[in-house]
Amino acid sequence: MRTLDFRPKMLSAIRNYNKQTFMADLMAGIIVGIVALPLAIAFGIASGVSPEKGIITAIVAGLAISLFGGSKVQIGGPTGAFIVIVAGIINQYGMEGLTIATLMAGVFLIGFGLLRLGTIIKYIPYPIVVGFTSGIAVTIFTTQVKDLLGMQIDGPVPGDFIERWGVYFQNLTHIDPWSAAIGIASVVLIGAWPLLTTHTSHHSPEGGKGSSLLGRTGGGHHFSFLKKIPGSLVAIIVMTVLALLLKEYADVTSIETIGDRFSIKSQMPRAVMPALSWEQIKALVAPAMTIAVLGAIESLLSATVADGVIGDHHNSNTELVGQGIANILSPVFGGIPATGAIARTMTNINNGGRTPIAGIIHAAVLLLIFLFLMPLAQYIPMACLAGVLVVVSYGMSGWRSFRALMRNPKSDITVLVTTFLLTIIFDLTVAIEVGLICACLLFMRRMSETTDVRAVYDEIDLNEDADMQAGNLDHLTIPQGVEVYEINGPYFFGAGSRFEDLMARYGGRPQVRIIRMRKVPFIDSTGLHNLENMCRMSQREGITVVLSGVNEKVEAVLRRNGFPELLGQENICNHIDLALQRARMLTGKEHTA
Repeated sequence: MRTLDFRPKMLSAIRNYNKQTFMADLMAGIIVGIVALPLAIAFGIASGVSPEKGIITAIVAGLAISLFGGSKVQIGGPTGAFIVIVAGIINQYGMEGLTIATLMAGVFLIGFGLLRLGTIIKYIPYPIVVGFTSGIAVTIFTTQVKDLLGMQIDGPVPGDFIERWGVYFQNLTHIDPWSAAIGIASVVLIGAWPLLTTHTSHHSPEGGKGSSLLGRTGGGHHFSFLKKIPGSLVAIIVMTVLALLLKEYADVTSIETIGDRFSIKSQMPRAVMPALSWEQIKALVAPAMTIAVLGAIESLLSATVADGVIGDHHNSNTELVGQGIANILSPVFGGIPATGAIARTMTNINNGGRTPIAGIIHAAVLLLIFLFLMPLAQYIPMACLAGVLVVVSYGMSGWRSFRALMRNPKSDITVLVTTFLLTIIFDLTVAIEVGLICACLLFMRRMSETTDVRAVYDEIDLNEDADMQAGNLDHLTIPQGVEVYEINGPYFFGAGSRFEDLMARYGGRPQVRIIRMRKVPFIDSTGLHNLENMCRMSQREGITVVLSGVNEKVEAVLRRNGFPELLGQENICNHIDLALQRARMLTGKEHTA
């Protein structure tokens, strides 16, 4: 029965499928396919591979994620988050290394899903997610400056963030004005396109003077359809035409295009498994795990956002299995890592997509474009693609979230800034590893701070006391020669040292030491070790330790670890009044009120 948890959403989505739903999915799939086209090309080139590999990834991985994933509306493909990782792996291990790392990441993702780690991954601290996402955005922007401005730089551009900017500043006089104009114009057009289409639809002739004919013929729908066309595609078309006109009629030859840098093929490659060796696998474990963790985070974040819009609940573990299958199939066909894409998923939802069929249609649209229109991509200016990625990096930056987190506690700011700086200065692998370690340490610190250890003087207030016996007074007097300490919260790492410090400040050497544990929900091995050390130390000093208000679960743990033999069963009491009676008997003050 447990295997039913991994059934793809595709199976349940097609049970009551009808023509109306198909038409909605068809329109959404076509639009998402058009939206995905320029992004797939741009992400592929920015990652250091040829443009067709970006589209192949969107086709193969997008199809697999829709077929096997755990979300009804998730659209998968290459994303900006992987640009930095993929480029780094190719520089260090080559294309074959990237293929193996992606395959391994797919296996890891399937493992995450089968081990039901989907819900755990979603709880990675928000400052870490914002920190490395903002860091990736800055890095993407940095990698695109050369192409955006058409810089003529001799030799390869350094991969290091600081060195790269140093080279940029040294070559400011080598900017090609035509390429820079196309790059900057692309950014402006993409940014302004939503405003232009909104203005057009609001001021369309429909509804105004002389609008009866247009109103009856659907002119307003024509204008509103412009809003569905992505600004990135508009920029690519406009700038490509402009570059061709400049080259033809103004003899401008300095504008570099995709065809100048890549040889484009418009046929699907055959599936090929790379030759695996144990040495390569060991060397690529860390990059593969980085791909898997980042892919899991991004896909589950995208699916969660989609749930809030459509009112559905995705299956996190099935989604991870689907992402794993996609990342195994993609490199086999020459693709790169893929994950759920938030922007494309939201485009799918906003245009009516409600089942995985829309994602399948999106992949089919890309396949048709790839087979029949791909040769036209050679005329696209590199500066225009850089402009597309600059806009993508701005959207990824999350600067508003970053700014808001800077008002949070210092611990959150530390994790945020550390992850951000490590991402841009070193790489994402280091950033995720160090960020998670920092988050774990801060979590341990915060959890330890939830436990309060305090000394009780003179009287014990029994108001709202859960372990008092019925009929007792509202307070009890602590007899001489007795110390009472109370632990509020889990007794684990961190609490033991504070307990010892408190006893040292208390001073003196009592005959009996009562430990109230009525508000201790659980005790871990570290807490057990500290408590045992404290009991043995007290016994060496001739002090009897009495435990009070121990709940059933904690008492069972104490019993398994030999505390009844260490303290004596009579010194483990259910109520504070019984513990005080025991203390009076031990101190010879049985009749003291």
